[in-house]
Amino acid sequence: MSIHRRTLIAAAVAALAGCSPSPPAFNSVDITGAAYARDFALTDAAGKTRTLAQFRGQVVVVFFGFAQCPDVCPTTLADLAQVRKTLGADGERVQVIFITVDPQRDTPAVLAEYVPAFDPSFIGLTGTAEQIHATAREFKVFYQKVAGPTATSYTIDHTAGSYVFDREGRIRLFVRHAASVESIAADLRRLL
Repeated sequence: MSIHRRTLIAAAVAALAGCSPSPPAFNSVDITGAAYARDFALTDAAGKTRTLAQFRGQVVVVFFGFAQCPDVCPTTLADLAQVRKTLGADGERVQVIFITVDPQRDTPAVLAEYVPAFDPSFIGLTGTAEQIHATAREFKVFYQKVAGPTATSYTIDHTAGSYVFDREGRIRLFVRHAASVESIAADLRRLL
């Protein structure tokens, strides 16, 4: 094959590659295909076991935190409630799931009051300490108890980002803490 012909073929292949659709650009960290954050099996405030598969057809946002958190957790949940409002009718197809890293204090009764206070559709999940540990490990979430002045006044350091799953239940995004409502809404709109 002549050099001229090879050059023409290479140019044609490059031109065709430029015509292929590019993947969507997200504001959040695209972790599509990650080999973690694949599932959970925890209990909601009513005592029902919940898994990721039960939310197929919706975009799911999973956030790990605790009800006595003074700043990161309530801010994140308030922002996610605002994201749903920003999406309008499409917000109905977004499910926010709060997984506690403090099962000792975040009883089902506490979660039933705390989580829906941000948005009635939000679901709080808990489990045994072992179940929470296994779920956090599956999601690569760090959490650690930090002692306070009394045995029950501790706080918890934890990963502050959220995980986003598409409508088929595949992990797609990691949303960094303090991402804007607008940028999160834009990402979720792309997945919807």
